[in-house]
Order: sequence, then C-alpha cells, then structure tokens
Amino acid sequence: MVVKFGTRLLTSGTDHLDLSLMAKLVEQIAGLHHRGREIIIVSSGAVAAGRQGLKGALEHKNTPFKQVLASVGQSHLMHAYEQLFSQHDITLAQALLTRRDLSDRSGYLNARNTLLALFGLGVIPIVNENDVVATDELEGGKFGDNDELSAMVANLVDADVLVLLTDIAGLYTADPHYNSDVQLISRVEHFDEQLYRLATGSAYPEGTGGMLTKVEAAKLATSSGAEVIIADGREADVLYRIDNGEQTGTFFPAQSNKMESRKRWMLSGLSSRGEIVVDRGAARALREHKGSLLPAGIIAVKGDFQRADIVDILSEKGKHIASGITNYGSGDVKVIQGKQSHEIPDSLGYGYGDEVVHRDNMVVL
Repeated sequence: MVVKFGTRLLTSGTDHLDLSLMAKLVEQIAGLHHRGREIIIVSSGAVAAGRQGLKGALEHKNTPFKQVLASVGQSHLMHAYEQLFSQHDITLAQALLTRRDLSDRSGYLNARNTLLALFGLGVIPIVNENDVVATDELEGGKFGDNDELSAMVANLVDADVLVLLTDIAGLYTADPHYNSDVQLISRVEHFDEQLYRLATGSAYPEGTGGMLTKVEAAKLATSSGAEVIIADGREADVLYRIDNGEQTGTFFPAQSNKMESRKRWMLSGLSSRGEIVVDRGAARALREHKGSLLPAGIIAVKGDFQRADIVDILSEKGKHIASGITNYGSGDVKVIQGKQSHEIPDSLGYGYGDEVVHRDNMVVL
C-alpha cells in the first residue's frame, strides 16, 4: 500500500503541521504495519514545516525561497514522523527522489530495490520529492503536490493499492467547496473527457495539487495494475476501513494486470525522449490487434531521440496511446515515415528490422 498525505491534510488548511491529526494517521499506519501490510508513505508538508520553523522570516514568493523552506522543513517533518512512529516501535527511512532519479533504467531499478529491501527489514519508507534540487513541484510542475510521485512509487514497487488522502472525501459532481448540491462519485471506471472536466472544476485554490492531479495520478497507477482510492484523511479510521474493503471516497479499479518491470518503466513517461504520431489505422492496430508500430502508419515525429530511446506514441488527436523502445532514431523515422517496411533498407541504406517499435518493447494504454 502506498499512502499519500497531502499538504492541506497535514496542515488542516493552516500554515503549520497539525500534529494531532498526524498522530491519528500514524496510529493507523502502525496498526496496518503490525498486521503485516507493506506500506510506503509519500508525504507532502515540508514547505509548511519550513515556514513554521522559520516563523518571522520575511517570506518571498520565488522558487529559491520555497526550496529554502523545503530544506528547513524536511528535517522538521521527518522529526515529527520519527517521534510519532517511535511510540509504535517502528523504524523509518527517508527517501528523497527527483524526476531525474527515475529517468533512467538503472536509477529506476536502484530506487525500486532500495524500497523493497526496506520492506524486508520491516522499515516504513517516507518518500518526498527532493525539493532542494528539484523545482517541478515547487513551480506547479509535473509532480503536483506529490500526487504523480505517489503514483510513480506505486508503479515502482508493484503496489496493490494507492491511497490519496486529502481534506475532501473524493471526486464530486461539482466543487464541494463552492456548491452544496453535489454528489460524491464513489467509483470511476473510465478516464474520459467528462471526468477531467469534473476534476478541473474541483481544483484546490491553495497548494500545488488538486483533484486534476489526483485523477492523473490515478490513471497512471491503475494503468500499471494498482487500485486507487481518493479519500478524506480526517475521517475516523479511514485507512483501517480501506484495508477492510469498505467503500469510502472515490474508487478507481485497476485497469490492467500487474505489468512486468520494464513495461511499467516505459509507461511512466519519465524517460520519454520524443513522440511519434500515428494515423487511425495504426492506432487501431496497436490497440485492437496487438500489432507492432510500422513506418507506414506514422504521420509525424516530435523531439530528438536515438535508437533504443523511449518514445510516446500518440493518436492524430494527440492522445497518448502507447510507449515503447524505438528501433530507429528520430532522423531515421522522419525518412521512413509513411513508407512500407520493405522500403526501409533502400531509404536508409541499412535497417534494424521492419518495426519502428516492436510489440515486445511496447506497452499500450
């Protein structure tokens, strides 16, 4: 189980950590740990803890100052966790990750092996983005309040379930902060345009995360075989109830079986070096007929990539439909796009096979 604690949850909407609420969450984590559950915590809150530690300092809105807050706050945040977990005789480990750490195969596997080894020792890892050197989250970038990071961690360790705990009970038909006549959506089967419209309307005004980033994280985690639950961390015994199979919050069932490690790595998008746009026939062949990507179906190439790099495969409308390891660099693909496979040697003067991306080196969403 990967459990993500959002900033608004850990601070109860204030500018400092809510230690009484953290104690309740830790008590549940400890209880699950003693049941034999393997748990990773992805925790936000370092910036808020830093703001509390530097109380009285003149605050600036720029990214370097936020990195200062994160640097000061990370030790305060871990100290709070260590004090709380020590009451339950549980040892913690801190894992600070950046996007670069997971962007190559060896880094991905090293992080995976470390986290799995910690499980074997009965240690609970607490993961956060290394904000001192990474600015994506602080600038409102890709990770988005650690939502996507938590999905990446779930992907990394073959998690059965990803729990995104926040200060809202889940995805609603409208933003519950501003609308009283709303309904909680208890189950989401498909990631369609209507879902994204709802999630966009439920974005939080504060912090770097929001409902949209949680839905995007859910898509990534469910695509690699994990179930995802968005729930209110303030609810009594919410983690116990989830572990017992009770319905709470918004549930996203896994969209596929557990993928083998290499395919999960490709799907993550962390190492994508470019994009290949395909026509409708090629998209259908990939999705419905389990085919390889042939040059005939390619209509555009974006980015600069080399042979054996990871590329994303997009539909004509720009939808991400697959990722894979390419047999040809971007320059070669531009030459052979739209041509038949038997024309590759004559067009390039050499060939690495009939497929631009072979099915065995591809994962389809």
